[in-house]
Amino acid sequence: MNPEDPTQPTAASPNAQSPAQVQAAPPAQTLAGIERALERVAADLLRDRQSERRWRVFFRLAWLGVALVLVAIAWTHRTLPNAGNGPHTALVELRGEIASDTEASAELLITALKAAFEDSESQAVVLRINSPGGSPVQSGIVNDEIKRLKAKHKKKLYVVVEEVCASGAYYIAVAADEIYVDKASIVGSIGVLMDGFGFDGIMAKVGVDRRLLTAGENKAMLDPFSPVNPRHKALAQATIDQIHRQFIAVVKEGRGARLKENRDTFSGLYWNGEEAVKLGLVDGLGNLDYVAREIVKAEDIIDYTPHDNVAERLAKRFGASLGAGAIKALRELAPLR
Repeated sequence: MNPEDPTQPTAASPNAQSPAQVQAAPPAQTLAGIERALERVAADLLRDRQSERRWRVFFRLAWLGVALVLVAIAWTHRTLPNAGNGPHTALVELRGEIASDTEASAELLITALKAAFEDSESQAVVLRINSPGGSPVQSGIVNDEIKRLKAKHKKKLYVVVEEVCASGAYYIAVAADEIYVDKASIVGSIGVLMDGFGFDGIMAKVGVDRRLLTAGENKAMLDPFSPVNPRHKALAQATIDQIHRQFIAVVKEGRGARLKENRDTFSGLYWNGEEAVKLGLVDGLGNLDYVAREIVKAEDIIDYTPHDNVAERLAKRFGASLGAGAIKALRELAPLR
């Protein structure tokens, strides 16, 4: 057998590659090129991601800055009420439900009333009311403070009623020197209520047992899932009766001889403005401009009420989300340093 004869078969080496295998194997430079390309792609993706995160952080911090500016403007507006330029009538608004967490809270009303009374240019204070009432506690605090401020500053306070001055709102109003209403205003409702629901009948129908444990025999007083306890009902009634008597005493003190009391006066009824004048619940018909012009004799009106402005509304609306975004942005800053 001739080893140089190409027509004769030869023994294959164990490590020898077939022509197909040789063609399938990529050259070393090709592999290196692919690796470099992948590295470039990875680097570009990383830069893009870092850039995206930086911009996201930037915008969040920018919005936080805007929010802080809005809050600062709102705070300035709330803490610095309008100052009078010359003699004027000072106005304070009481609107909506009287409660500790509303704009008709004792805290906010008293802040505005103090500013109105303390301004040396204010000739008198007008409290304009449009409220169905609310907390007897908050109402009592404002009533007491009005009487104190009147005595301290030797200024009068007038009440002007728009739509409604009922229950706790009237409790506040009787501290005024005079009360003016529209003939169709709603005034009165001198009474106290305590309401709730009873679900014990429904529970019995659906087969649900109430398992209530208490330490103290009256701890579950007026529990809506238990039958009415006559003793607890009597205790609750005594409480609201006492608050009613306090309300009546405040009305009689404030209105004095002007009040034409009858059997319905303290029954919880309410009347329109025209009837309220006849009953002595109020002093006459008139609006804010009338009282400022004809009673106070100072037509210029300055509002001391801490109203929400545009900045406050925006700050309240976006404040929470911007705060959360700022915290997240600050957290994302760490890996970028």
